[in-house]
Amino acid sequence: LEAYDLVIDTQGLIKSAIISCQATGQKHGYDKHSIREPFASYFYGVKHAISYQQHAVVRNRTLAAMSLGYAVPANAPDYGIALPNVKIPAFELQNQLLPSHFFVALHGTSKESKLWPEDHWIQLGQQLASQLVMVLPWASDAELMRAKRIAAQVPAAIVLPKLSIANLAAITAQANIAIGVDTGLSHLATALDIPTIALYTDTEPMRTGVMAGNKTPAVNLGGKQKVPSGKDVLENISTSLFPTVAVTQQTTSQ
Repeated sequence: LEAYDLVIDTQGLIKSAIISCQATGQKHGYDKHSIREPFASYFYGVKHAISYQQHAVVRNRTLAAMSLGYAVPANAPDYGIALPNVKIPAFELQNQLLPSHFFVALHGTSKESKLWPEDHWIQLGQQLASQLVMVLPWASDAELMRAKRIAAQVPAAIVLPKLSIANLAAITAQANIAIGVDTGLSHLATALDIPTIALYTDTEPMRTGVMAGNKTPAVNLGGKQKVPSGKDVLENISTSLFPTVAVTQQTTSQ
């Protein structure tokens, strides 16, 4: 087996702790008071006390710093994802051309309770249609049908064909803004340095919501049983918060 100087378990779960034990090297992780599954801490040779009340990104950066012996960073993160200027083959986009100004509507997620209401997506798309084209990706048949229903009522909206994560990332990286529900794709948009608004309806974003990097802003709206309105979203799309997007705010009826 290959030997490592350090093995750092940033996940802090029993399953990740067991996996870390399969590697050869000094194991670092959270102490039993700092993780959801305290038993995981018994697998680490070096345990670090890091407040569980902090955002997951802050916790991971802190654990890495304490394990490797450098100062805990206080600045915004640089996610370090650099995509080449990828042009998606025309056949994969079914001969559609991406508009010069668009927003990615990340409407799909793993749980029904995390979805943002369809009528909210429709109203938002209609409000932004004169300035930003709504682009809708999808992964499942249910998401495809929802995307089609939304697009049918939003001028010029585009339903993308089914794409790989790599190609969807390349498209997202060209967007003016990403608006998405509680899904990994919203975090990916943030990591790609795209201004991002994340919409929460069934979870609290304080610890695991999107976190802005050091180049572009990110905003979390809503929470557990707190469905953000279209007006909430429009109020957060402004030339001051998102300087790359010039949007005229209008009143959205809910």
